[in-house]
Amino acid sequence: MAAASAGRVELGFAEPAPAWRLRSEQFPSKVGGRPAWLGATALPGPGALGCARCGRPLAFLLQVYAPLPGRADAFHRGLFLFCCREPPCCAGLRVFRNQLPRKNEFYSYDPPSENPPPEKGDSVCLQLKSGAHLCRVCGCLGPKTCSRCHQAHYCSKEHQTLDWRLGHKQACTQDHLDHTVPDHNFLFPEFEIVIETEEEILPEVVEKEEDFEITGSMDEALEEELDSMAKHESREDNIFQKFKAQTALEPEQILRYGRGTEPIWISGENIPQEDDIPNCPCGAKRIFEFQVMPQLLNHLKVDRLGRSVDWGVLAVFTCAESCSLGTGYTEEFVWKQDVTDTP
Repeated sequence: MAAASAGRVELGFAEPAPAWRLRSEQFPSKVGGRPAWLGATALPGPGALGCARCGRPLAFLLQVYAPLPGRADAFHRGLFLFCCREPPCCAGLRVFRNQLPRKNEFYSYDPPSENPPPEKGDSVCLQLKSGAHLCRVCGCLGPKTCSRCHQAHYCSKEHQTLDWRLGHKQACTQDHLDHTVPDHNFLFPEFEIVIETEEEILPEVVEKEEDFEITGSMDEALEEELDSMAKHESREDNIFQKFKAQTALEPEQILRYGRGTEPIWISGENIPQEDDIPNCPCGAKRIFEFQVMPQLLNHLKVDRLGRSVDWGVLAVFTCAESCSLGTGYTEEFVWKQDVTDTP
């Protein structure tokens, strides 16, 4: 996915894909599973990937491959979004940006092959080329090790305990740890995000202010209050109708990408103002880059009402300069608009 040209929006759709297409060397955009890390050094650690509210490890939600044309230092560029999926919290959200030049220590200068590599079986890669070990449960940085075998790595005590219960207790005494990792029921289902350009002609939403006739005897204060409520409801309906109209042509879209464009909101409530979006630590403003749509929830198998992840819109804002901070991962900003805010 290249950065969208002025005004152009690209749509993402969740599609099944073979495992090899979702590995780091293929530079995928994808949902769920373990992160396909771009840069293999200076990954965000357990502290950066802990929920700010409940403290539990965040789950990888999705990543978007979004290089910037004309920027040699961002020839490869990825955005990685994480969320808390632990009830009753399900609130924490964090997003990180990483970028690399075309010539780097991790990947070939040439484009990746379109053909599948020799089959590697069901084993999971839990060590990056940099030597960094990954957590057996979530695929994030794993600085902790099993004190008995010193082969299994984890991001946290929670994930070590989970893996112990689901098989490591039996495998721990083996000379060579099997990298066929059990299903811990922590990762989201994995899909490739397939990109298409949005049609330019969209259904128009004609914003109309309804006329409300006030009958009977009312004092001026009550009449003004009712008039204000009517206008608010009209604005709410217009925003929601615009959201529905812009998604009607492609109702399965799970993501909208348009760096420097504007998000489409599902409600008039909880829309961020300019001051709500913090500047990047480099001093530059952050601009809108992509949004995650509520349709993605249909693919995530999270249907416990009120006890699972939920949103109306997740809008991601990134440094307007896409500042270069070495090969590390820079935290950006995500704004959540709840589906309960809809009219």
